[in-house]
Amino acid sequence: MRFLSAIAVITTTVVCLGSICAWANSDILGAKEAHEAQAWNFHGQTTIVNQWHQNLNGGSKPDGTNSLSRLSSSAETVDLTLFFGIKIWQGAEFYFNPEIDQGFGISNTLGLGGYASGEAYKVGANTPYYRDPRAFIRHTFDLGGETLFLEDQPNQLAKSITANNVIVTFGKFSVVDVFDTNTYAHDPRMDFFNWAGVDAGAFDYAADSWGYTDGLAVEWTQDWWTWRNGFFDLSTYPNSENIDQGFKQYQLVTEFEERHNLWGHPGKIKFLAFANRGKMATYSHAIAAAGVGNIPDVNKPGLRKLDWKTGFAMHFEQEINSKAALFGRASMNDGTKETFEFADINQSVSLGISLRGEIWGRPADSIGAQYIENGLSSQAKQYFAAGGLGLLIGDGYLQYGREKITEIYYNLKVADHLAFSFDFQNVNHPAYNIARGPVTLYAVRVHAEF
Repeated sequence: MRFLSAIAVITTTVVCLGSICAWANSDILGAKEAHEAQAWNFHGQTTIVNQWHQNLNGGSKPDGTNSLSRLSSSAETVDLTLFFGIKIWQGAEFYFNPEIDQGFGISNTLGLGGYASGEAYKVGANTPYYRDPRAFIRHTFDLGGETLFLEDQPNQLAKSITANNVIVTFGKFSVVDVFDTNTYAHDPRMDFFNWAGVDAGAFDYAADSWGYTDGLAVEWTQDWWTWRNGFFDLSTYPNSENIDQGFKQYQLVTEFEERHNLWGHPGKIKFLAFANRGKMATYSHAIAAAGVGNIPDVNKPGLRKLDWKTGFAMHFEQEINSKAALFGRASMNDGTKETFEFADINQSVSLGISLRGEIWGRPADSIGAQYIENGLSSQAKQYFAAGGLGLLIGDGYLQYGREKITEIYYNLKVADHLAFSFDFQNVNHPAYNIARGPVTLYAVRVHAEF
């Protein structure tokens, strides 16, 4: 089996056990003595996920074009990434991440509003293929305050910076490398799997089919707050593999982060807003163009016109003690228009808990649980009830109910650079259809680093 042979390969490979972009989170140490800045670094990672589900319960309607398969099925994804970093001038570094991918998500990454594996992309292949998801420059401008030391990490050279600073990132990277990050639920290579759990479900962020784009992000940090702003290319059309370069179609995004201590334990609250300016279809126009009794299609020529789509997200994370933390997100977008990049979700809320293994005598392990609830706007309900298809969903009909997801994972560290994870998800009303499901999905993940 490919999965077993891949495990044999992975045990000889090593990769990063943290977030791919630890620089965007909180892996910063106070520097009380001099530290030597790195001129370059080199890391790597490989992750294998095997996910499966049993037969769906409920209903007898045949599968639609974008349905999660009613019959039991499984799928496997494999990726291998290298992380190169080099200092190019004082305060600035260049990072490059060549990657090889292989595999598919269950049902070809279709059939769920909150899709079940963050390691599955909207495209797949039976044979390994190359791509370069990140190639960017980051420049840090020190503004004073306490001196901090950034540890050597993938996409982060070890160096000292001041607590007050401005960080400018430009090139090719992911919007969610910088925005909507979460210490406990943001890395499908190490923590939760579900798309609406690792990112805000209704944050329709600029991206190609793999989740990356070209753009610029500026982060201004002072004392207890950080203000982030970004300008990014949208793809050439919704869910395209290609980016519409030159900012002819674009996204504006802003995020304010507040940091605090509650009874001596750190926490964060974030507020995010975004606006997409691109060629997109309106659900009501697609329904009207189809006519009574016909299936609407947002891909119909003439329906996509230059328009705005807006939305917002809120986020919190709060350490309870050194072994436990709570986190959650809430998001909503303009549900009158089709999804451009991310997922067929117009409203989403999530709430979860993360526990460190010190509680049960395994300090390097972790366990997490979260509940996610996704919803559609009234216009989207009408479109999908008439048989329309979205980026991820479309059963050919819809008896609407909010999509409700429960997820639990356990991350087991078996060696310094090797971890196994086990994931359970139960999805009630998959793709918002009460006539389908519930469905239970299981996954095993192997992750190694150097």
